[in-house]
Amino acid sequence: MACPFLKVLLVGVSFLGCLYPLVDFSFSGETREQKPNFVIILADDMGWGDLGANWAETKDTANLDKMAAEGMRFVDFHAAASTCSPSRAALLTGRLGLRNGVPHNFAVTSVGGLPLNETTLAEVLQRAGYVTGLIGKWHLGHHGSYHPNFRGFDYYFGIPYSHDMGCTDTPGYNHPPCPACPRGGRPSRNPEKDCHSDVALPLYENLSIVEQPVNLSGLTQKYAEKATQFIQRASASGRPFLLYVGLAHMHVPLSRTLPSAEPGGRRPYSAALREMDSLVGQIKDKVDLTAKNNTFLWFTGDNGPWAQKCELAGSVGPFTGSWQTRQGGSPAKQTTWEGGHRVPALAYWPSRVPVNVTSTALLSVLDIFPTVVALAGASLPQGRHFDGLDASEVLFGRAQAGHRVLFHPNSGAAGEDGALQTVRVERYKAFFITGRMHRSCTSLPGVSRRCCKGCCVSVPFPALGEMGDHPCGQCGDVTVFSVMRL
Repeated sequence: MACPFLKVLLVGVSFLGCLYPLVDFSFSGETREQKPNFVIILADDMGWGDLGANWAETKDTANLDKMAAEGMRFVDFHAAASTCSPSRAALLTGRLGLRNGVPHNFAVTSVGGLPLNETTLAEVLQRAGYVTGLIGKWHLGHHGSYHPNFRGFDYYFGIPYSHDMGCTDTPGYNHPPCPACPRGGRPSRNPEKDCHSDVALPLYENLSIVEQPVNLSGLTQKYAEKATQFIQRASASGRPFLLYVGLAHMHVPLSRTLPSAEPGGRRPYSAALREMDSLVGQIKDKVDLTAKNNTFLWFTGDNGPWAQKCELAGSVGPFTGSWQTRQGGSPAKQTTWEGGHRVPALAYWPSRVPVNVTSTALLSVLDIFPTVVALAGASLPQGRHFDGLDASEVLFGRAQAGHRVLFHPNSGAAGEDGALQTVRVERYKAFFITGRMHRSCTSLPGVSRRCCKGCCVSVPFPALGEMGDHPCGQCGDVTVFSVMRL
């Protein structure tokens, strides 16, 4: 077991407790038919090509593919950033990192979080009479007032950051084991543990740590149980609800014990993908049993796959960034190439969202906030600019147009964090700087599990590219055809 000194201490208000009975599910005077429920599921580092409905080579997402057939699939949907914290902050605020103050990832040692003057989606819906819950990864601050219970969530069960950002007693892929207790009562500091902390990964229920270190092999089932319990209790209460599920998947596989019959190099990742798909299926099944016709389920991802993890990373599908890879770089997570921010996205709402429809509208994670607020009959916070748009008309099949212009900020690959380094205008995309902080696996053999810092390619004038057409009828990768002054 981990040493006592490795435990994370959170100073909070103890009366919030950690059990469901302390969450107010009481009837508020409005029936749940008057306001829709919302379930937002956010995958971690899931590639566009990891969804079978997007990419025929993927055979591991039966439940998600079924959801696509029963709802709407978006093929030109984008994360607001190509790393975790900025994308999650954008989802919950509807604002880019340059506005909401989260242009980069938070670390285990970070003392801050999503700025307290930002209003979250959960806070808006709380005020509108919703009961709110978060299951899973937070990654927007884990100290004091940055905790989810103080950011609009009545109930929280999950981990404060990524599942490989802390040691465990059952190390798996990319997970460091907890060190033995050193003499003198001080934590060890091992410079060879690249990018990791020796703080044991905690599992929270509201303000209480209920497990530390987390048993990652059982985390998925715990999430399924807590999510379905929340849906059941909220549905029975008569109150409308918001459930935000921040999946631990995909990132890197949680455990080495996942069963898989698939031969070949992607076996661990495929097994983890099936585990994630099963979890999403359990949540959808619970929605269908309890509040099917009054619940809007939105599935998407926070950014593209973590390419430098090689066989432990996902698929970008057709978005291989040939120009970028020729320079020796990766076109996935932490870059503004399509593989870094174009993510799977599905919308499911029986009787409201059309069935088996593929939308080519240019949409973003930024749009979740204003869309949900509008559907809930609530009002956007005053005195601030929102970068997302209300996509209701697209969701209900009454419109095809989304954004005309979409900005893609730097997310750690090159330049200043949060700087707007790429802009999409309809079918065109201009690159002002192309990052390759993490080189591709093929360019640096033998280092697939270590961070390899390279350089960046800066162009004197914007590199202008046009979105190509994929043979399957879906929008293909960017073709950089010129470097020119605009």
